[in-house]
Amino acid sequence: MTAAILYDLKGLKCPLPVLKTRRRLADMKPGEELLIETSDPLAGIDIPHFCGEDGHDLLAQEKIETGHRFRIRKGGAQKA
Repeated sequence: MTAAILYDLKGLKCPLPVLKTRRRLADMKPGEELLIETSDPLAGIDIPHFCGEDGHDLLAQEKIETGHRFRIRKGGAQKA
């Protein structure tokens, strides 16, 4: 398993966790992994939907004490 970059998005509300995740992934290479932590209750719906729409692999999703944690692998082709 590749070491993932931790990105702390706790305290941000919808739509900021998705927008910041999209921006961070844009600067990464295909196959690299990002570990996101967020306290936004809607992230449990928004982040998986974003991954499916933008072609990224949602490797793990878990509920944690402070919110949610997601492990995402950047996909190869980005939508314009």
